[in-house]
Amino acid sequence: MKKKLEIWQLTPPQILVLGFAAIIFIGAVLLSLPIASATGQSLPFIDALFTATSATCVTGLVVVDTGSMYTMFGQIVIVTLIQVGGLGFMTMSTLIAFAFRKKITLKERLVLQEAFNQGSMEGIMRLIRKVIIYSLSIEAIAAAILTVRWTFDLGFSKALYFGIWHSISMFNNAGFDLFGTIDAPFVSFTGYADDFVVNVVVMAIIVLGGIGFIVLSDLMDYKKTRKLSLHSKVVLSMTGLLIILGAVVIFIFEYTNIKTLGSLNFGGKVLASFFQSIVPRTAGPNSVDIGAMRQASQFFIVILMFIGASPGSTGGGIKTTTFAILISAIVTMIRGKEDIVIFRFRLAKDRILKAITLTMIALILVIFVTMLLTTTEDAQLLKILFEVTSAFGTVGLSMGLTPELTTFGKIMISLTMFTGRLGTITLAYALQPKQEKELYRYPEGKITIG
Repeated sequence: MKKKLEIWQLTPPQILVLGFAAIIFIGAVLLSLPIASATGQSLPFIDALFTATSATCVTGLVVVDTGSMYTMFGQIVIVTLIQVGGLGFMTMSTLIAFAFRKKITLKERLVLQEAFNQGSMEGIMRLIRKVIIYSLSIEAIAAAILTVRWTFDLGFSKALYFGIWHSISMFNNAGFDLFGTIDAPFVSFTGYADDFVVNVVVMAIIVLGGIGFIVLSDLMDYKKTRKLSLHSKVVLSMTGLLIILGAVVIFIFEYTNIKTLGSLNFGGKVLASFFQSIVPRTAGPNSVDIGAMRQASQFFIVILMFIGASPGSTGGGIKTTTFAILISAIVTMIRGKEDIVIFRFRLAKDRILKAITLTMIALILVIFVTMLLTTTEDAQLLKILFEVTSAFGTVGLSMGLTPELTTFGKIMISLTMFTGRLGTITLAYALQPKQEKELYRYPEGKITIG
């Protein structure tokens, strides 16, 4: 009897997968109700499922315009899914448990450890408290600033609604917006391309949501500790490097493109360049027309989307730390060294193998889905690759393909978003059979490389 119970026991990765799947299904049912649609008619379930997946996986890819095609009920369902999906359903469950003074069980702590990719359970509840406090505080401050700014354009009540809604969406790196209309859908932040306040606030909360809660905790404790962990140093340095590099590349390639940066003044060009450098890090809104960009810029954005945000954050991708390890491994091999050293710390081999494994699985997934969609979707290869990478990185940027996807295409992109949000390693652990200890090791062999 005991063995039978053990077979049906779910592991933390399996709980995460099933939990996210359940939230997506509930969201899809709610969004398919007539009350959620601005037309008063039920949205096709596949479209509701796609939107619920995109919101819960904090991606931002949409088949219909959020601002014009959903009622306030539908929009509130979407932003709730974004908050739950961004912070994680276990974090939200913990918040409810805190409110009712319920004790957190060992099993729940293990799931939280898996959700935040922590090596141990030590300090996990302290981290969760900080996650909740930091998230709500950052969202509240951003909402207040955006409300003041948009009051001049929209009036106070609508500005307040937009301020709260977009602060949640942007901090959780979801990329959903409400600026589209029936006459001008999918416009995102193009109307604010050179607006300093909107750009700075949105970029700031995207970065804060993307660097991860572990780094946020480190930064908040810096006054007391006067030190940062190796993880925080790698995340902050790599994030800063990618933002600056991305802005410079986009600025150079798009400077004379009249359809993107060319029509803006110099200050607007700089703002838009930084904005479009930050949003591929899994956020999703755009201040210029992505489809009108030069192919070199679009392909560079694909690379940024594949790298994504940082571990323990609201973003996706292979993560900045993984990319840092891969670059360090290349430099180490070229220099003929044996150990990979970052900030005077030697990395363990299991970290390196995990980084390589994660990257290869992600690359295979993106290539496989792209190849499939080239046979079912009537679009250019770069357009399909862009959409697939955006889904995997839970970014939400689009060259306009999403609304034109076939049913099969919507299903494949939804599965890619789901995989990207949970992480390829977590999903692999959830699907793999129960591991048994190896009783022997094979002899070592050598293969010629290069």
